[in-house]
Amino acid sequence: MAITSEQIKKLREITWIGMMECKKALEEADWDMDAAIEVLRKKGLSKAAKKADRETFEGGIKIAVEWNKAYVVSVSCETDFLANSDKFKAMLDKVVEFLKEHWADSKSDAQEFINKNYALEMWENLQISNYEIIEGDLVASYVHSNSKLAALIVAKAGTDAEKAKQVAMHVTAASPEYLSPDEIPNDTIEREKSIQLEIMKNDPKMWNKTDDVLLKIIEGKIWKLKSEISLLEQEFVMDPSVKVKNFIWEGNIVSFKRYSI
Repeated sequence: MAITSEQIKKLREITWIGMMECKKALEEADWDMDAAIEVLRKKGLSKAAKKADRETFEGGIKIAVEWNKAYVVSVSCETDFLANSDKFKAMLDKVVEFLKEHWADSKSDAQEFINKNYALEMWENLQISNYEIIEGDLVASYVHSNSKLAALIVAKAGTDAEKAKQVAMHVTAASPEYLSPDEIPNDTIEREKSIQLEIMKNDPKMWNKTDDVLLKIIEGKIWKLKSEISLLEQEFVMDPSVKVKNFIWEGNIVSFKRYSI
């Protein structure tokens, strides 16, 4: 009986073994799924199957910037011990190289590359989280020393690269959600206004305030919220006396991304 691609896919999902190894196992087992799993077990490959459903809360992030492109890879694992090991960091380098060679739509192939070459050796469930290429006139990155926090800044040509890198460092610490207040969706603002209005109406100290007065107070609270979650309006972590938009001219930054594990 011919082996179908569905059988190979199912065996791969169960075991997290590469497609070719699954195909060989099915052929050897005369297309019997349970027997194929036994074949893999006898070869020592079934160790990965036991790892596939384990939770992955540790890991590392790697960003390689070349010219106007940033190659971003993050891989999750089970233990901090492995995430801090030289072999895990070496694997991240290899996955970045895989991304450079095969581009961003190769994520599933990159996962198979990890499963085949590293899952058994490292004895942990390894899962690719981020796998992308970011382009811009100028791209600056920062990866925290623990490799679990990172950020990218995409800026216009002529922007000071060192300042852009420092803003990327700021992003990892301050966790902005938007570039500027203008990017915050209206429904988010309206929802916050309605929440604040209810809070004030239930506050005994505000019982004698009219809705007009309450709305003025709320506007101040809303602007504070906008400033707290907008990168350009945040106080710069390295010098809280200035805002990010004053540190690096606000028109220079096109976008940003923050990564975490």
